[in-house]
Parts: sequence; C-alpha cells; structure tokens
Amino acid sequence: MNSNDGWHMNDESFVIGVDFGTDSVRTLVVNAISGEEIASSLFYYPRWKAGLYCSASLNQFRQHPKDYIEGLEYTIRDCVSKLDPEFAMGIKAIGIDTTGSSPVAVDKTGTPLSLRPEFAENPNAMFVLWKDHTAVKEAAQINRHAKNFATDYLQFVGGIYSSEWFWAKLLHVLREDDSVRNACYAWVEHCDWIPFMLTGATDADHMKRGVCSAGHKALWSESFGGFPPDGFFSSLDPLLKGYAARLPLNTFTSDQAAGTLSTYWANQLGLSPGVIVAVGAFDAHMGAVGGQIEPYYLSKVMGTSTCDILVAPVLDMKNILVKGICGQVNGSVIPGMIGMEAGQSAFGDAYAWLKNLLSWPLRLAQSRAAETNDQALAAIIEETQLEILPELSRRAAQVPVDEKSEIAIDWFNGRRTPDANQELRGTISARSLASNAPEIFRAVAEATCFGARAIVERFVSEGIPVKGLIGLGGVAKKSPFIMQMMSDVINMPIRIHRSEQTCALGAAMFAATAAGIYQRVEEAMKAMGQGFDANYHPDRSRSAIYEKRYSDYKRLGEVIEKLPFHQHDKL
Repeated sequence: MNSNDGWHMNDESFVIGVDFGTDSVRTLVVNAISGEEIASSLFYYPRWKAGLYCSASLNQFRQHPKDYIEGLEYTIRDCVSKLDPEFAMGIKAIGIDTTGSSPVAVDKTGTPLSLRPEFAENPNAMFVLWKDHTAVKEAAQINRHAKNFATDYLQFVGGIYSSEWFWAKLLHVLREDDSVRNACYAWVEHCDWIPFMLTGATDADHMKRGVCSAGHKALWSESFGGFPPDGFFSSLDPLLKGYAARLPLNTFTSDQAAGTLSTYWANQLGLSPGVIVAVGAFDAHMGAVGGQIEPYYLSKVMGTSTCDILVAPVLDMKNILVKGICGQVNGSVIPGMIGMEAGQSAFGDAYAWLKNLLSWPLRLAQSRAAETNDQALAAIIEETQLEILPELSRRAAQVPVDEKSEIAIDWFNGRRTPDANQELRGTISARSLASNAPEIFRAVAEATCFGARAIVERFVSEGIPVKGLIGLGGVAKKSPFIMQMMSDVINMPIRIHRSEQTCALGAAMFAATAAGIYQRVEEAMKAMGQGFDANYHPDRSRSAIYEKRYSDYKRLGEVIEKLPFHQHDKL
C-alpha cells in the first residue's frame, strides 16, 4: 500500500483524509483518481488512553486539544515519510472529520482555553466529547424552554434536544466553571476548529462553521435564517447571552474550502503551503460518503457507538419532519440532499463494558504480575484479555436462538434515537443461575441489533423508506456474528464496504472536491469508492424468532423507561 513504484505525478493527484475518532486519529493519503489508499498512519491519544480528565461515574468525558494536535502532526508526517518527496509535495488538499458533538471553549483568537497555561489541566476548558452526558439537566431545560416560542426551533433535530449536543454542553460548562465562563469568547465544534487552526486563522469571528455540525447539533437552519436568535438562549439563561449573536448567519458544506494550509502548518506537517483545507464535518457523515451511500440506504458507522446516516432528495422531504432523530439538514452529507442522522449511544462500548466486567480478575492478576515483575504471566494475561470478545463471539454464535433466553436493553450509555434520553439505562433480563458468559454476550449483542431495528422502524413510520443497510466501521468489518444477527433481526440485507477507513476516505473525497479535482462529491464517490466486499442476507427462520423477541424487547423497554429513577420531569 505504501509503495510508490509506477506512480507518475502527471497522471495522479493526491489528497489527505484525517479522521479524529474517539480513541485515536487516523490519516490516509489517497490517490484522488483511483481512490487507492497510498499511505496510512494511526495515533492513539495518550492523555485519553491514560483516562485523564474523565470520570465514568459522572458521565464526564473530556479530551485535551494536545491529543488532537500531536496526533495530527504525527500521522501526517508519518504518512509523508512513506512517500517519495515529489508525491508529498504534490498533495492537493486535506479533509477533516471528527466525532461530534465535541465542542470546546475558545478565546477571541479561536484558541481552546486548555492550550493556555492557566487552563492546561482544567477539564471544563477541554473538548467535551460526544459521549459526555453531564448536560442532561441543561438539555431537559432547553426542551421545555423551546415550547414557549411560536417558532419550533427543535423541528429539524427530531423535536428533542440532547445532552450530547452543542448548546446543552455550553450551558453546563458556563454554569459549572466561573473561570472558563469569564475567559470563553465562543463555543466551537472540533470539526470546525481543526480546519481553522490549519489555515492559520486567528479570529474566532471568521471561523467557517460547517452546516453538518451547525445543523445537526446547534439548531442552525436555513428556514430560521441561521441560528435561533440570541433572545432564545438568553431567556433560557442569561449566561448564554451573546453566544448566538457571535455565530455567523451562513454555514458551509464540506465540498468547499475553509482556506489554505498556513506556512507554519505546512512546515509542521511536511507539506506545501497553499494546500486546500476543506470545511470539516462529523465522522459518520463523511464516513457515509466514503462508504458510497445511496438515497434511502441506511449507512451505519459502527464503532463505540453507531451513527446512522440516510440521504434523500430535497424535493422528497418536502413537509416531512422525522421525529426523534438527530436532525435532518440540507447538505450535511451530500450537497443538494437532505442528510438525516440517527444512532445508538452505545454499540461497541456495550461489548467493551462486558469485556471489562469479565476482565476484572484478570486485571487484578495483571497488577500482581507487575508487582512481582512476572513478565511471562503478564503476557499471558494480556493475550487472554485480547481474546475475550472474539471467543465470546464464537461461543455465542453456537447458542441457539430461543424465544425464552436472556434478553437485554441496549441503553447502557443512554438512548440516542429514537427519542433521545441519556438518563435511560440498560438492563439484562431473564437471567438465571444457568446463564453463562456467551449467553449474556449474545443478549447484549442482540439488544444492539434490536436498537438498530428501532431506528429503521422510526424512519419507515415517518414516511422515509429504508431500502437496505450499508455497514461501515470496525464492528462491521470484524464481526460476522453481529452482522448476520443484525440482518436477521432487521430482516434486511447488509452490504459491508471494502474500506476499513471509510471516514478518512470520505474526508479525502471532500478534499478532492474542495480542491476542484471533482466538481461534485458524487463524482468523487464514484471515482474513489472502493466498493463492497461482503453481503449478509437474513435467515428467514431466525428472523421469525427475532420478530417475537423484538416484541419482548419493546415491552421490556417500556417498563424500564417508566421506572422512577428514569423520570426527570422536575429537572
């Protein structure tokens, strides 16, 4: 993949796609003519990996901008080092995607506060990661407050504002921290800040905001003429006064340029000044493009959570407002189409939770091995931990589908869609003393598939047909067991995209379009798309059993949702 043999600069154009995920950043250098991945590099965030600035018990998950900057520098320079110099100097453009909503407080220069010495260790001055749910109270207040206005400012985000999103997180941080409140000039999404930084801009007022982040998480809509007015927010809490007024009226699709690479960043990254930097967007939206999304095919980016993307022509969506999803925004995925987002707050995270639960005695043994410097034992323990999920999958695949076996609800990190409620919690029911680890794992996996089906059913019930599924991301590529189960549960075929890095590939497609190599992102998708390498089809006999179990899943969910500790009407 990293060989340059046979390449001719006159024939080829190269672009970079950078994908900032939850745990790591990956960079791809892509041939913009063929879509071939020429070089890649991966960097795990060291502060995040060490668990700094996070508290699972508080639902607080923060990331330091230094993790992002160090990862950006390392991965791009690493990719460049794998190329002949003539090819590195021929790179035309960079596209950026990030997790979202992951905003941060910045000063007037657009610098995240945590990059200033006095805030270097303050979690409230860092990026508030998408999975941070500390703003549940604020989200509930926004939802009640919106009912007081003649204009329904929540109509394009499914009617429910989430604690995972822009305004709820801003209000929580302003209430939580006087020092950050006094220093904060603006509130900025990760996907908007990286292009701003790379272009060398130094005025937050001139930051180009992407329609993807603004429309899906921050209530921007062309129907409102921009964001809701400042009075909408200041009447909720005076602490929000001025923030909406400092946001731009216009937003941009990611096929447009945010600017060009500054001289400083060109030197830092080993690239030429003047490289086009595309407007940023969220990972799943660019991943859907990298995965060659088609109208009415639900693109599922499956990782720690899922983000499900569906596109439809603008005219088809006239007078249709889908309730309980994460927004419908013109141009957020493909310019000229309505992009619709849904998802699950825990998918791979649910499996990781079970793995960590089962690994507890192993971690205890690991600490003792470290104390005694028993390297052989430590190596065995590490290998065993890595085998837990693959072995559970193998064993769970052998468990017969039974109407009366263990059943779970997948809200282990709250519910994103349908109908966001981050205070909900998952459960595993119908257990007995005979229940074993593979059976419990199977119930958790089945619950995530049932959650996926609930999303499909919401689109269909709201008048949006779903013709099939496109699987993207680590789980889609690595777990045939879960993919087959999902096909059986939803009773639909699933196509798995060939690329293992569709988000970075999609970012590269937008880079190629912003650089003018292609006039439309659909042309970039066609030329650079890598196609599909696996297909799953439902087994009708299993689907019939899952039909009954899905009814049980819905009834159990209704009971769980009505329990007293899930009621928050007084917030």
